Amino acid sequence: MKLSTCIRTFFSHYLFEVKNSSLLTVKSYKETFKIFFSFAAQYLGVKIGRIELEDLSTDLILSFLEYLEDERENSIRTRNQRLAVLKSFAKMIRLKYPEHRDIADRILNIPQKRAVKSLAGFLSHDEIIQVFDSVNLSKKDGFRDHAILRLMYDSGARAGEVGNLELDSMDSRESLLYILGKGGAYRRVQIWPRTVQIIEHYVKNHRLTPSALFSKYLFINQRREKLTRQGIYKICKKYISLVLPENRLKQLEPAHCFRHSCAVHMLMDGKPLSHIKNHLGHENINSTMIYLKLDLSRKKEVHKGFIEYTRKTLVNSPDIDDLIDWDNKDEVLKWMDNL
Repeated sequence: MKLSTCIRTFFSHYLFEVKNSSLLTVKSYKETFKIFFSFAAQYLGVKIGRIELEDLSTDLILSFLEYLEDERENSIRTRNQRLAVLKSFAKMIRLKYPEHRDIADRILNIPQKRAVKSLAGFLSHDEIIQVFDSVNLSKKDGFRDHAILRLMYDSGARAGEVGNLELDSMDSRESLLYILGKGGAYRRVQIWPRTVQIIEHYVKNHRLTPSALFSKYLFINQRREKLTRQGIYKICKKYISLVLPENRLKQLEPAHCFRHSCAVHMLMDGKPLSHIKNHLGHENINSTMIYLKLDLSRKKEVHKGFIEYTRKTLVNSPDIDDLIDWDNKDEVLKWMDNL
C-alpha cells in the first residue's frame, strides 16, 4: 500500500474530521512529514512517491530519530515531538486500516526518549520591573509593546494565545480575559484592573487601524495584520535583551518566561495549585507541579512591594499622553532641537 495514500487520509480526513486538530497542529505535523519523507527516501534509496506503508520499519523510525538529533541537532524534546506525530499517524492506521495494525503497533511501541527536565526559567520581580520600564513609550508601537508585556505577565498566556486575542476577549467591567487555549478550549482568567486600563488605553489611542480581515484582533502589527506568535516572541526578546546580561538570557525562553513568572507570582501569593493550573490552562496538574521545585523563600520579602508597583503605576496621565502622541512627533522633535 502506498504511504502517500495513507498520508492523504491522515491530513484530509483524520486530523480535521476525527480529531478536530487546529491549523497550527496540522502545520506542525506537515513539517514533520516533510523532514521524514526526505530522510526515508534517502534511507530506502527510492523516490518519495514510491515509499510503501510496509517500509515503515522500526529500524527506519529509529534511524530517523537519530538523524534528528545527530544531523539536525534537534533537542530530545523536539525529537520526541516528531515521534509523537508519527505515533498519531500510527493511531490513524489502526483505525482506518486495521489490516495493517502490526505496522501501527511497531511505531507505537517505540518509547519516548528521557530528557533532563530543566527548571522553569522565570523573571524576578526586579527583572519584571526593569523589562516594563525598558519600553520607550515615545516610540511607535511602544505602548502596544508595553501592553503586551503587562498582559503576558498578568494572564500567563502563551504567545500564540495573546496573538489570537480579539477585541471582545476582555470583560473590562469584571476584569476578566477569555483565552482560547490548546485543544480549542476557552479559559477565563482574572486580571488586574490596572492591566485592563492599559489595554483600554492602547485600544483607544494607539491601536493601528487593521485591514478588514484582521479587524477583530486586539494586537496589530505594522502590516495592519494581527500579531503572530513569532512577532510576540520577538517583542519579548527585544525588551528582555535590553535589561538582562547574556548569561541570564541563556536561562530564559523570551516569551514563555512571562508565563513561568506569572505562575511563580501566584504561588508566592498563596494561590493553590489547582487555581494556577486553571489560570495557565494546563491539561495536567503534573505540568503545574514543576513550580513546587523552586526555592522562593528569599523572594517572598519583595513580593508585597512588587504588587504595589504593578497596581499603582499610572498610564493615563496627561503628561504620558503628550509624550507618546506619535502624531505630534514633528512638534516634539522641533521643541527638542530648540533646547
